[in-house]
Amino acid sequence: MLDILLIGVGLSMDAFAVSVTNGLTIPGYKLRHAAATAACFGFFQGLMPLLGWLLGSTVSHIISAWGPYVSFFLLAFIGVKMIVEAVKGGEEKCETGLRFGRLIVMAVATSLDALAVGVSFAFMDVPLLASVLLIAAVTFVICLAGGLLGSRVPGISCKAAGIIGGAVLCCIGAKLLLEGIGVI
Repeated sequence: MLDILLIGVGLSMDAFAVSVTNGLTIPGYKLRHAAATAACFGFFQGLMPLLGWLLGSTVSHIISAWGPYVSFFLLAFIGVKMIVEAVKGGEEKCETGLRFGRLIVMAVATSLDALAVGVSFAFMDVPLLASVLLIAAVTFVICLAGGLLGSRVPGISCKAAGIIGGAVLCCIGAKLLLEGIGVI
Protein backbone atom coordinates (compact mmCIF):
# COMPACT_ATOMS: atom_id res chain seq x y z
CA MET A 1 0.00 0.00 0.00
CA LEU A 2 3.02 2.29 0.26
CA ASP A 3 3.09 2.39 -3.54
CA ILE A 4 -0.56 3.48 -3.61
CA LEU A 5 0.11 6.12 -0.93
CA LEU A 6 2.92 7.56 -3.04
CA ILE A 7 0.74 7.44 -6.15
CA GLY A 8 -1.92 9.35 -4.19
CA VAL A 9 0.61 12.00 -3.15
CA GLY A 10 1.83 12.36 -6.72
CA LEU A 11 -1.67 12.58 -8.16
CA SER A 12 -2.72 15.19 -5.61
CA MET A 13 0.02 17.74 -6.34
CA ASP A 14 -1.88 19.56 -9.09
CA ALA A 15 -5.00 19.62 -6.92
CA PHE A 16 -2.87 20.93 -4.04
CA ALA A 17 -1.62 23.83 -6.19
CA VAL A 18 -5.18 24.68 -7.24
CA SER A 19 -6.32 24.49 -3.60
CA VAL A 20 -3.58 26.93 -2.57
CA THR A 21 -4.71 29.20 -5.42
CA ASN A 22 -8.33 29.04 -4.26
CA GLY A 23 -7.30 29.92 -0.71
CA LEU A 24 -5.21 32.79 -2.03
CA THR A 25 -7.78 34.28 -4.41
CA ILE A 26 -11.09 33.96 -2.54
CA PRO A 27 -11.51 36.58 0.21
CA GLY A 28 -12.85 35.18 3.45
CA TYR A 29 -11.76 31.65 2.54
CA LYS A 30 -12.47 29.60 5.65
CA LEU A 31 -12.15 26.03 6.85
CA ARG A 32 -15.54 25.18 5.31
CA HIS A 33 -14.33 26.38 1.89
CA ALA A 34 -11.11 24.40 2.24
CA ALA A 35 -13.08 21.32 3.32
CA ALA A 36 -15.49 21.65 0.37
CA THR A 37 -12.58 22.03 -2.05
CA ALA A 38 -10.70 19.11 -0.50
CA ALA A 39 -13.82 16.91 -0.53
CA CYS A 40 -14.51 17.68 -4.19
CA PHE A 41 -10.90 17.10 -5.24
CA GLY A 42 -10.63 13.96 -3.11
CA PHE A 43 -13.87 12.60 -4.54
CA PHE A 44 -12.74 13.03 -8.14
CA GLN A 45 -9.19 11.80 -7.46
CA GLY A 46 -10.78 8.66 -6.01
CA LEU A 47 -13.48 8.31 -8.64
CA MET A 48 -11.21 8.61 -11.65
CA PRO A 49 -9.01 5.56 -10.91
CA LEU A 50 -12.17 3.55 -10.37
CA LEU A 51 -13.55 4.69 -13.74
CA GLY A 52 -10.18 4.01 -15.34
CA TRP A 53 -10.16 0.49 -13.90
CA LEU A 54 -13.68 -0.08 -15.25
CA LEU A 55 -12.68 1.18 -18.68
CA GLY A 56 -9.54 -0.96 -18.67
CA SER A 57 -7.74 -1.00 -21.94
CA THR A 58 -10.88 -0.43 -24.00
CA VAL A 59 -10.45 3.32 -24.27
CA SER A 60 -7.07 3.83 -22.64
CA HIS A 61 -5.62 5.16 -25.90
CA ILE A 62 -8.28 7.90 -25.96
CA ILE A 63 -7.58 8.86 -22.35
CA SER A 64 -3.85 8.90 -22.98
CA ALA A 65 -4.23 10.89 -26.19
CA TRP A 66 -6.80 13.50 -25.15
CA GLY A 67 -6.45 13.80 -21.36
CA PRO A 68 -3.58 16.32 -21.38
CA TYR A 69 -5.37 18.53 -23.92
CA VAL A 70 -8.64 18.50 -21.97
CA SER A 71 -6.84 19.30 -18.70
CA PHE A 72 -4.91 22.12 -20.36
CA PHE A 73 -8.02 23.61 -21.96
CA LEU A 74 -10.09 23.55 -18.76
CA LEU A 75 -7.39 25.00 -16.51
CA ALA A 76 -6.23 27.57 -19.08
CA PHE A 77 -9.82 28.67 -19.68
CA ILE A 78 -10.46 29.22 -15.97
CA GLY A 79 -7.03 30.83 -15.51
CA VAL A 80 -7.44 33.30 -18.37
CA LYS A 81 -10.96 34.10 -17.18
CA MET A 82 -9.61 34.85 -13.69
CA ILE A 83 -6.91 37.12 -15.10
CA VAL A 84 -9.34 38.99 -17.36
CA GLU A 85 -11.83 39.45 -14.51
CA ALA A 86 -9.09 40.70 -12.18
CA VAL A 87 -7.73 43.18 -14.73
CA LYS A 88 -11.16 44.42 -15.83
CA GLY A 89 -12.87 44.51 -12.47
CA GLY A 90 -10.06 45.47 -10.14
CA GLU A 91 -10.79 45.35 -6.43
CA GLU A 92 -14.51 46.04 -6.72
CA LYS A 93 -15.14 42.89 -8.75
CA CYS A 94 -13.34 40.51 -6.43
CA GLU A 95 -14.36 36.85 -6.23
CA THR A 96 -16.66 36.61 -3.23
CA GLY A 97 -17.16 32.90 -2.85
CA LEU A 98 -16.43 29.41 -3.97
CA ARG A 99 -18.53 28.63 -7.04
CA PHE A 100 -19.55 24.98 -7.28
CA GLY A 101 -19.42 24.72 -11.08
CA ARG A 102 -15.92 26.14 -11.23
CA LEU A 103 -14.80 23.84 -8.43
CA ILE A 104 -16.10 20.78 -10.32
CA VAL A 105 -14.30 21.82 -13.51
CA MET A 106 -11.03 22.27 -11.62
CA ALA A 107 -11.48 18.93 -9.82
CA VAL A 108 -12.11 17.08 -13.08
CA ALA A 109 -9.23 18.81 -14.87
CA THR A 110 -6.73 17.95 -12.13
CA SER A 111 -7.92 14.33 -11.81
CA LEU A 112 -7.73 13.16 -15.43
CA ASP A 113 -4.27 11.73 -14.81
CA ALA A 114 -5.86 9.57 -12.08
CA LEU A 115 -8.13 8.12 -14.78
CA ALA A 116 -5.06 6.88 -16.64
CA VAL A 117 -3.65 5.45 -13.39
CA GLY A 118 -6.92 3.55 -12.97
CA VAL A 119 -6.47 2.02 -16.41
CA SER A 120 -3.12 0.66 -15.24
CA PHE A 121 -4.83 -0.74 -12.11
CA ALA A 122 -6.86 -2.99 -14.40
CA PHE A 123 -3.64 -4.79 -15.30
CA MET A 124 -2.13 -4.88 -11.82
CA ASP A 125 -2.89 -6.89 -8.73
CA VAL A 126 -3.95 -4.05 -6.43
CA PRO A 127 -6.75 -3.96 -3.87
CA LEU A 128 -8.97 -1.60 -5.88
CA LEU A 129 -11.34 -0.28 -3.20
CA ALA A 130 -8.57 0.28 -0.65
CA SER A 131 -6.43 1.97 -3.31
CA VAL A 132 -9.20 4.30 -4.44
CA LEU A 133 -10.10 5.24 -0.86
CA LEU A 134 -6.45 5.87 0.02
CA ILE A 135 -5.93 8.10 -3.03
CA ALA A 136 -9.11 10.05 -2.16
CA ALA A 137 -8.08 10.43 1.51
CA VAL A 138 -4.55 11.55 0.67
CA THR A 139 -5.89 14.10 -1.80
CA PHE A 140 -8.43 15.37 0.75
CA VAL A 141 -5.78 15.95 3.43
CA ILE A 142 -3.28 17.55 1.05
CA CYS A 143 -5.90 19.84 -0.52
CA LEU A 144 -7.32 20.83 2.86
CA ALA A 145 -3.84 21.87 3.95
CA GLY A 146 -3.26 23.67 0.64
CA GLY A 147 -6.46 25.68 0.83
CA LEU A 148 -5.78 26.74 4.40
CA LEU A 149 -2.18 27.58 3.52
CA GLY A 150 -3.27 29.76 0.60
CA SER A 151 -5.82 31.59 2.75
CA ARG A 152 -3.08 32.56 5.23
CA VAL A 153 -1.03 34.61 2.76
CA PRO A 154 -1.33 38.16 4.14
CA GLY A 155 -1.53 41.50 2.41
CA ILE A 156 -2.22 40.54 -1.20
CA SER A 157 -4.79 42.56 -3.10
CA CYS A 158 -7.75 40.86 -4.68
CA LYS A 159 -6.67 42.02 -8.14
CA ALA A 160 -3.13 40.69 -7.69
CA ALA A 161 -4.46 37.43 -6.25
CA GLY A 162 -6.73 36.99 -9.28
CA ILE A 163 -3.87 37.56 -11.69
CA ILE A 164 -1.49 35.29 -9.76
CA GLY A 165 -4.14 32.61 -9.30
CA GLY A 166 -5.09 32.68 -12.98
CA ALA A 167 -1.44 32.47 -14.00
CA VAL A 168 -0.90 29.51 -11.66
CA LEU A 169 -3.85 27.65 -13.20
CA CYS A 170 -2.55 28.36 -16.71
CA CYS A 171 0.90 27.10 -15.71
CA ILE A 172 -0.52 23.92 -14.18
CA GLY A 173 -2.51 23.34 -17.38
CA ALA A 174 0.60 23.90 -19.49
CA LYS A 175 2.61 21.53 -17.29
CA LEU A 176 -0.03 18.80 -17.66
CA LEU A 177 -0.06 19.31 -21.43
CA LEU A 178 3.74 19.22 -21.74
CA GLU A 179 3.93 16.10 -19.56
CA GLY A 180 1.18 14.46 -21.58
CA ILE A 181 2.87 15.05 -24.92
CA GLY A 182 6.25 13.96 -23.55
CA VAL A 183 8.10 17.28 -23.58
CA ILE A 184 8.79 17.16 -19.83
